[in-house]
Order: sequence, then C-alpha cells, then structure tokens
Amino acid sequence: MLNANRLLKGRSFPGKVLITRRSDPPDGTLLGSPGINRSPSEADTSPSKHMGDPDEDKRHRNKPNASTTVDNLKPSVSNPEDKSKEAPRYVMGARATDTARLMKFTKVLGGTTVILDKLRELAWSGVPPYLRPNVWRLLLGYAPPNSDRREGVLRRKRIEYFDCVAQFYDVSDNERTDEEINMLRQIAVDCPRTVPDVTFFQQAEVQKSLERILYTWAIRHPASGYVQGINDLATPFLVVFLSEYLEGSIDNWSVADLDPEKISNVEADCYWCLSKLLDGMQDHYTFAQPGIQRLVFKLKELVRRIDEPVAKHMDEHGLEFLQFAFRWFNCLLIREIPFHLVTRLWDTYLAEGDALPDFLWSDKLVKLDFQEMVMFLQHLPTHNWSYQELEMVLSRAFMWHTMFDSCPSHLAT
Repeated sequence: MLNANRLLKGRSFPGKVLITRRSDPPDGTLLGSPGINRSPSEADTSPSKHMGDPDEDKRHRNKPNASTTVDNLKPSVSNPEDKSKEAPRYVMGARATDTARLMKFTKVLGGTTVILDKLRELAWSGVPPYLRPNVWRLLLGYAPPNSDRREGVLRRKRIEYFDCVAQFYDVSDNERTDEEINMLRQIAVDCPRTVPDVTFFQQAEVQKSLERILYTWAIRHPASGYVQGINDLATPFLVVFLSEYLEGSIDNWSVADLDPEKISNVEADCYWCLSKLLDGMQDHYTFAQPGIQRLVFKLKELVRRIDEPVAKHMDEHGLEFLQFAFRWFNCLLIREIPFHLVTRLWDTYLAEGDALPDFLWSDKLVKLDFQEMVMFLQHLPTHNWSYQELEMVLSRAFMWHTMFDSCPSHLAT
C-alpha cells in the first residue's frame, strides 16, 4: 500500500509460506477455502504466548531494572546498538524462528552496511520478534544502513522530535489557532478509542504519548493535518518499540515500569517511523483522499479479474467497494484482523510496500443480499484467525501482486 515502486520482476518468492493442509483438521474451515483447515494452536490464538523455543527466548531476555513513573520526557542519548543485542521482550506475531532464518537475519544485520534488498526479502516472510524493532527502523529508512552512523542519527532524531514537541505541543491554547485547538481536541477524543479491545492502550501515559505523536505530526504536515485512522497506524510502532523493554503479554504491560529515557526513545522512534510510513501515502489523507480512492478502484478491478462472480453479484446489488474497503486502506487492515497478528502483517507491508488485501470469502459473498454483504464486509470473520490464515492471505496477495502489478494491462477490460 505504500508508494514503494519496487516491481517484482526477477525476484524469487521471498521465503516459505504455510499453505498446506493439516492431516488432522479440527472443526472450522477458512471461509471460501473449503479444502484448507484452520488449527489454531494456543500460541496462535493468545498474544500472551511466546512462539518458538522458550529456552532460546529466555536466553535473549534481560528485564530492565526500572520502577520510576513517567513525568518529564527527555530525549535519550543511549546507544541503540546495545538494544540490538537485547533479547525478545514480547513476541508479537512471530513466525517460528528456525536457526537457518535467524542466521540469515544475523548475517544481514551484522554487516557494516545493511543490504536493504536482502533484508526486505527476509522480512517479507516474518521477522523474529526481538529483531523486529531494528529491522523496522531500517526498512522505513529511519535508521541508516551504515552501522557507524546509526547511533548518531538516532540520537539526533530523538532530540529533534522533542524539540518539535516543545515547539508545537507544550504550549498553551493561547498560542494555537482555532484550527489547531480543534485538531488537538479531536486527537484527544480519538486516542481513548484507539484499539479499544487492548487494555494496554487505555493507560493514560500511552494515550498521552499517542496524542503528542499525532499532534506533532499533524502540525508538521499541514497539507493533510490529522485524519481519523492515522491514530491506528501509530499503534504497531508503539507495541514493537516497547517490546524492546517489556516482556510477557501486552495485557500486562505498564509504561510505569519504564524510566522516562526509555519512554522517550519509544515515543520518538514511533513518531519518525510513522512519519516515514505516511510519507509514502500522504495522498491517502489529503482532501478527498485520492490515494485511497485509487486503491479501492484497483481492488475493484482486481476482484473483477480474479473472481468475476463475486464482482458481478456485488454490482447487481449496488454495493460499492468504497462502502467497505475504504476503512481497509485507511487503517491498513488494523481493524480487520486480531491485533496480535498486525505486526506480522506489517513485516510484509514494510518489506514489500504494495500488498492488497485478498478476497477469501467468495462462496459466502455470492449468497448474501446488499445489507448482509455490507455487514459481513464491515465486520470480517477474522477474530479467530491464527498465523496460518494470515500466511494464506499473504501468499495469495503475493501471487496476485506478481501477476497484476508488473503487468497492469491484465486489469484492462
């Protein structure tokens, strides 16, 4: 979905994707895919469970000794290279980190200069959780590939962010325009509504950090300002960068367990990574949101080519794709899948940058009338999804991407 114009010509399929049928399928099959069964494990269905070898997980963890509360946030000058050696704090959407894949990541990240094309190819199939913060910083272009420059760049960017907070956020309403006051109020209303089913985001300190990030970004990007939906896009970054310091289930996380320096690092990194993400999709949030309009049209044409019965059924009932797909693109599917799967999905987003949601519910949709289709598509049955279903979507998205993106004439009438 990002404007990363990297075509896939000559590229091999990036990694392995689990799409095989289980030999002992449990009850419940993936809608629209009658031959593929879902068998969510305990680790799949609960974000509090760690994936992979628990002994290996334990070896990589060092819980910080911090008990101070968050009062005044100051920019940090800590060494980010130390964090790359720290271990997985919280496994959020992890693939099994087999030794071979881990060695590949270690080799790519351990070089003096990270080769981003190689890193993207590895990240497409999922990033080991404890490497995800550093990988995401690199993929988004926030951290430079050259390891010698990385510490200094991150230090300067973190200081720059808090200079912006002091300039734009830490001022009285007397110094704001009426438009800025209304925008700040809207952000303050939206922050408590962000990912409401995850209690971590209801903490006052988390909402205040989110408010600072969103308002500062909006002031510095007046062409769009703040638009509802951007608040959702900040949440994966908060979770991933906090996972460098907090372990266990996100339901048990508390930012009060961290000292202000670490909170500063997390907030600043969230701001800059969100900015990098939105730089590639700025026209999603300008007047009339033309970027989203184009993506919805592209999705409509794609569905017409790969599943004509569904496209015809929707057309006959007068269902417009904007009625359900707008939110998909506006929030990058964050509201459509369980939150503990979002970071895995974003590994592929950030590695590829142009993945479209796939249609899995063909058999279901053609049996519904207009109202039923609207309700179904606005409340997709994904709440019980495991990583198997997500990998299925990504494998199909890759297939359609390689088929149509490099050959747009395939979408022609």
